[in-house]
Amino acid sequence: MERVVSLVNDIVWNPALVVLLLAAGLYFSVRTRMVQIRRLPLMIRSLFGKKAEGGGISSFEAFCIALSGRVGTGNIVGVATAIAYGGPGAVFWMWVVAFFGASTAFVESTLAQIYKFPHTQGFRGGPFSFIERGLGKKWLGMAFAVVTVVGCGLFLTTVQANGASTAVKNSFQVSPLVSGLAMALLLGLVVVGGVKRIARVATIITPFMAVGYIAMSLVIIAHHIHEVPAVFASIVTGAFGFDPVCGGILGTTIAMGVKRGIFSNEAGQGTGAIVSAAADVDHPARQGLAQAFSVYVDTLLVCTATALMILMSGTYNIIDASTGDLLLAQAPELGNNYVSFTQSAVDTVFKGYGGKFISVAMIFFTFSTMMAYYFYSESSIIYMFRGRRPKSEQATVRVFQALMLSMVVFGAVREADLVWKLGDIGVGLMAWGTVVSILFLCPEALKSLKDFENRLKS
Repeated sequence: MERVVSLVNDIVWNPALVVLLLAAGLYFSVRTRMVQIRRLPLMIRSLFGKKAEGGGISSFEAFCIALSGRVGTGNIVGVATAIAYGGPGAVFWMWVVAFFGASTAFVESTLAQIYKFPHTQGFRGGPFSFIERGLGKKWLGMAFAVVTVVGCGLFLTTVQANGASTAVKNSFQVSPLVSGLAMALLLGLVVVGGVKRIARVATIITPFMAVGYIAMSLVIIAHHIHEVPAVFASIVTGAFGFDPVCGGILGTTIAMGVKRGIFSNEAGQGTGAIVSAAADVDHPARQGLAQAFSVYVDTLLVCTATALMILMSGTYNIIDASTGDLLLAQAPELGNNYVSFTQSAVDTVFKGYGGKFISVAMIFFTFSTMMAYYFYSESSIIYMFRGRRPKSEQATVRVFQALMLSMVVFGAVREADLVWKLGDIGVGLMAWGTVVSILFLCPEALKSLKDFENRLKS
């Protein structure tokens, strides 16, 4: 079973998908005339625009929910893994992916606004909606919704819960069952309140965890400030294979940077579009700009904070992906323990507290990500019914809530590598469906951008 799932996972996440996502970002950047640069100040202002009168959530609330989904364990473990197998140069390619991914996020989120539909709780929509109404493929929209519910709502929720419970056990000696029940209880209190409560909690948790994590990283960076020139030189030289140590792994450097960047910022995977559809804004392009900025925050701020802490502290090793041998043993005692890369970096300043700080960060990151997973799944269920049978819809949502909370407890007490791969397959299928559909529907987003910019001029 595991061999079959691994094979399917490799097929779904084959290099063609990575190349397609990167090429799509480049294409959208050209077609929008580099909107991610031209309209950067407007991106920030769009976060705080006034909500319209349709009863949805604000642009800032949508931004926080989307960011809570983007900022997760990948910002800690994923970045460390990229450095371990790709060297410092992998960080450069993560930046490249974020730059082009911002334009992809703009297009998918603008389309989500154009094709959103009303609901008793405000607005809903996402790739399933623009696949059905924009491309006329209802069956594909339904399939996308089902994959979202199963992949994000059930499988990946299990993995996130396991990461959080393991961190709590290692640092605070709390049993996985207790932490799992506590997470399920807290998550249940949030999700039963619907999108409004999720939005309120996200606007508190997400800025707090992002600012707190970046603030800690700045303290670590300041302590190693003399390493800044050397670290940035190693990032640039490693990115193009000029570094003697990393010269032979240039292909791995690019692949790890691109793949981890895509995994982290989620641009083109459709999740940001699902949240964007719920926002009540005065123009679709405004929400597209707001979501493009969330890609920058995830990768250029949070991922970069992790990378600089590790690189400046020298708490990493570079590993040959084919043999498992150490190409560079900066911290040989850490081996390939990727979480310890970041924990040890914090320990260089706050001795003995690295594990606890990273554990607390992972608790916030995973909890906020599970909230976002629930929102993606609930929106998918609502799409399946689209208000036709409200009682059946409500009953289905309640059943799903019970299933998801059960998976939180299950994931907390049991490591599930197979489930992780199944979740990855789901996210990969979402990425294929989203990026192909937005390539076809791109003219609609461009038309919206042009209209928005004309309004700004007048």
